[in-house]
Amino acid sequence: MSADTPDDPKETPVTLGGGYMLPSRDGHAIAAIGLGITMKTNGKSTHDAYSLFEYTIPPETNGPPPHVHTREDESFICLAGRLEVHLGGEDFVLEQGDYLFLPRDVVHAFKNPYNEESRVISVVSPAGLERYYQALADMPPGPKDISVMKGIMADFGIELRLPPEVQ
Repeated sequence: MSADTPDDPKETPVTLGGGYMLPSRDGHAIAAIGLGITMKTNGKSTHDAYSLFEYTIPPETNGPPPHVHTREDESFICLAGRLEVHLGGEDFVLEQGDYLFLPRDVVHAFKNPYNEESRVISVVSPAGLERYYQALADMPPGPKDISVMKGIMADFGIELRLPPEVQ
């Protein structure tokens, strides 16, 4: 699947048994939060059980600010590079092959402060985060209005948790 294919993996060529295979970095690209987000599968193909994304985090790039998901759990598996993750008051460095579970209702953020690209598989359960990413991608180009972004986040049960000195 390339960036211009439908966002429903069921519309991709199907293999025997109804499944499908996507090579690394292939899938539906969603330009949402300054990272490379490639949706590998969504709720339509998993009966809303989960969504799966491949994130590409460029060198020396911050991911999203501290936030909480109230509806879904996330899991990260590092494919390449390293990724710093802040989760519930603890800091982790994920390296190739490492797994981290990020439960709902726990503040987290991540960044790649290193000189090499990081790639991470993210499994989100239940499905639905793909709709959030698409809503962000559909915002007009240019500087983003934080109040509009907070509204979109609230629509999807996500709460921004900026430190008091930043708010």
